[in-house]
Amino acid sequence: MAASAGKETPRELDDFEIGRELGSGHFSRVKLATRKSDGLKCAIKIMKKPAPGKKVQFDTEVEIMRRIDHPTIVKLYDVFETEDKVYLVMELLTGGELFDRIVDVGHFSEKDAVEMTHKLVSAVMYMHEQGVVHRDLKPENMLMTDESKEAAVKITDFGLSKITDGHSALMKTPCGTPGYIAPEVLHMKGYGREVDMWSIGVIVYILLCGFPPFYAENDALLFQQIKAGKYEFLRPYWDPVSDQAKDFVAKLLVVDPKRRMTAEIALAHPWLASAAEHAVSTHNLSYVTENLKDRQARNKLRGIINVTRAMHRFQGTIDEGLPAAKS
Repeated sequence: MAASAGKETPRELDDFEIGRELGSGHFSRVKLATRKSDGLKCAIKIMKKPAPGKKVQFDTEVEIMRRIDHPTIVKLYDVFETEDKVYLVMELLTGGELFDRIVDVGHFSEKDAVEMTHKLVSAVMYMHEQGVVHRDLKPENMLMTDESKEAAVKITDFGLSKITDGHSALMKTPCGTPGYIAPEVLHMKGYGREVDMWSIGVIVYILLCGFPPFYAENDALLFQQIKAGKYEFLRPYWDPVSDQAKDFVAKLLVVDPKRRMTAEIALAHPWLASAAEHAVSTHNLSYVTENLKDRQARNKLRGIINVTRAMHRFQGTIDEGLPAAKS
């Protein structure tokens, strides 16, 4: 990690032409930038240095993003720092969220779902091969590179991600987003990288019908549904969807993580592996765009409540001072 002393702007920023502000939040702001050496357009996220209690988590996020290099994962080009700020030079993504793009285009077929799912599962397999578990896969963390028809999807936000020691390594910290979180996380007896494939199952379910498999009016009921693996392929929304697609989803939304498809096995599933050999429908799944357009349905997709707090509320012990995810 490059460093510069003092509170001044880091010297490394001299290599960039800094442009307009793209966005800002409570703890950071993002600016458009152009690398002078090759004209590369990128985004520079400027944030205060993390507090001591969150430094380990932040350093892990940076280490993970430096470690991974995949066409379906957002790139971190460099990191600069001063005495009080950190500058993350990242791939520029201007196309918005995946589901918003589907609504804007207005046409989404099972063939489109196959192609999108193949990219996402390939990225998850790559992450797992690198010893990385994302732990918060959801539509809001899947952004489009730009607004063109050829735009690529990118997995983002590794703030809750973890580097593991292998297949048998278990994590214990409850983290993720309600609606996408795996049952074994809720059981709080330890979990592994299989949680990412459960989340992929939820996302693919939504891709094929436009609404989530698990939804309830409160977190307690939602978590009960998830732990029981209680969902349906509701008619008429699933009528146009192939049996192979339903089988793919069903083999991901398996409560027992040992029986759930891994990313490698998922890529070999006939729905993905044989797509070129059999006729995958290009018919518009109109229910998908209709349901995603519906404001209430789209709000259901957004896991606004941090799952750690939600789980503690479910247990009747809200703790506003919960530590950051570490394991």
